[in-house]
Amino acid sequence: MNNTQKGAGIGAVGGAGLGALIGHKAGNTAVGAIVGGALGGVAGGLIGKKMDKQAAEIERTVDGAEVVKAGEGIIVKFDSGILFGFDQTTLQPEAKKNIDNLVKSLNENPDTDILIIGHTDNKGTEAYNQGLSERRAQAVKDYAVSKGLVGKRAKTEGKSFNEPIADNSTEAGRAQNRRVEIVITANDKMKAEAKQQSAT
Repeated sequence: MNNTQKGAGIGAVGGAGLGALIGHKAGNTAVGAIVGGALGGVAGGLIGKKMDKQAAEIERTVDGAEVVKAGEGIIVKFDSGILFGFDQTTLQPEAKKNIDNLVKSLNENPDTDILIIGHTDNKGTEAYNQGLSERRAQAVKDYAVSKGLVGKRAKTEGKSFNEPIADNSTEAGRAQNRRVEIVITANDKMKAEAKQQSAT
């Protein structure tokens, strides 16, 4: 099922349905951001079609990213080990190249909003990991803005270790949980155009 089909059905399936569609690939905040702004129906299908096209472009041009197609939105997920050194918030050189390419795609598709979410594993205190997750999300935004992304399009959140997508009792699971998710959703302009098109 592609985003066009998912978008058209989102009004019916709701949050639980979208969560099932994308599996355990993203945290609740990312799923909620997409469900909360979803139009559903024909308009949602039109948005989904645009998101399909952008998702394919990101998959083609951004190395090291996992692209999750999620109805009327896209989740771009980076393993934090690709972006940062251990316990660091400074982006590594290869990570900058990946974000450069992502910013290019975002700028070619300006009618979207972006939410950048930092996540950690459960090593250390929740308070420390909360700060680390926030700083990493902000580091991604700051660099993206420095490369031309319009700052007001992007918001950041840190979720500490509260939204694991894998088992924190294993090293493999913790590695999956250390991540940054970039959620791309339709902005008000794209929604208004989709509604107008669906009414004609």
